[in-house]
Amino acid sequence: MFKTLKNALKTPDVRKRLLYTLLLVVVFRLGCFITVPGVDSIALNEAMGNTQGIAGLIDMISGGAFSRFSLFAMSISPYITASIVIQLLAMIIPSLERLTKEGGEEGRQKINRYTKILTIILALVESIGIYFAYKSSGIYVDDTFLTGALVVVGLVAGTSILMWLGDQITNKGVGNGISLLIFVGIISGLPTGVVTIWQLIVQNGAFSTTGLLTALAIIIGAIILVAGVVFVQQAERRIPVQYSKRVVGRKMVGAQNTHIPLKLAMAGVMPVIFASSFMTFPAMIIQIFVPDIASQTGFLAGLYNFSIATSTSNVGIGYSIANAIVYLLLILGFTYFYTYATFNPAEVSNNIKRNGGFIPGIRAGKPTTEYLSSIISKLTLFGGLFLAIIAIIPMLLRFTNLNIAFGGTSILIVVGVALETVQQLESLLAMRHYKGFLEK
Repeated sequence: MFKTLKNALKTPDVRKRLLYTLLLVVVFRLGCFITVPGVDSIALNEAMGNTQGIAGLIDMISGGAFSRFSLFAMSISPYITASIVIQLLAMIIPSLERLTKEGGEEGRQKINRYTKILTIILALVESIGIYFAYKSSGIYVDDTFLTGALVVVGLVAGTSILMWLGDQITNKGVGNGISLLIFVGIISGLPTGVVTIWQLIVQNGAFSTTGLLTALAIIIGAIILVAGVVFVQQAERRIPVQYSKRVVGRKMVGAQNTHIPLKLAMAGVMPVIFASSFMTFPAMIIQIFVPDIASQTGFLAGLYNFSIATSTSNVGIGYSIANAIVYLLLILGFTYFYTYATFNPAEVSNNIKRNGGFIPGIRAGKPTTEYLSSIISKLTLFGGLFLAIIAIIPMLLRFTNLNIAFGGTSILIVVGVALETVQQLESLLAMRHYKGFLEK
């Protein structure tokens, strides 16, 4: 990775892309410290000194922007939700499905336009909910309509700016812009983790042997966890495919041996995002209509505590265990759903048969479909369990005395975005290398 970065800095075109990406990342981080108009900063610090539950989850993704009530407080979460909704609608609406599969560049632009429109609508709804949820906390200068309009417009404008920044990074920078913004928001909390580790080692101004051993255990565990995520993200099962000789036009094409790469985690981090959104949705709705729900009792309070157990340990071990079980089942279910939505064994089998290919030892047609379905089912089960374990382990660590602010979703996103960005850097360098070779 360091060699790739070194070579990238030596290449003018790639270096220009890297510097442009870095500039937009700096703009993003500066925007995280610009408070929305009409907000009392002193009252805000008192009200949000300890973000928990849904607020804590959004604050982690936004890089601390939510706790500061900045322009980027909602981060890019409305865009993520809109993308998920459009993907799900594309599976059930024929016209959207045709745009996705057969529309080409024009179809991709239309899907992107629909996603942005839906993002603005969701951002408007979410910003109104945030305004009313914190209206009684006294963080606003006054409760007039003008203040509410300023807050809502500021939050929606912040999300729109982030969408624009993401597009610019994707088109003129390096990596996927939206993913990089989430990546930067998450890793901005690393200094807090380093301080926490140091406080374990040095307690009350004195060196602690127990704290040192605990810190070493945390660091080693984090390294093993990241290594496991990298291994599963990169691992793949290769299904051999042989193609017999056939006539193409006036030429005889010889036999070919190739393979179908099937990744262990084919669905990536999407099942965890789906499950997290599904689990936290009731709490978001309840908190909008009942701002002081955390101090109440009853059915709604129980449903709220169950929903936020994904991101906090202040709700009791009973809620957390029940939440972890449902969370695991949802991740498994969404893993199967998303995998089979993106990989169709019957379609792959028909393409292989149409091109005169076959899997050694397996007859073409239905037997090939059943064989691929069996392999996909096993890989999906392993990938789903791995994602669930990675997502649940940090939930269990919250019941210890450790206060390490990291989550399974954040680890998966950080590792996935880092690998994707490095691969794109390598692709850009390879293109530059071949271009220079041809010019010679």
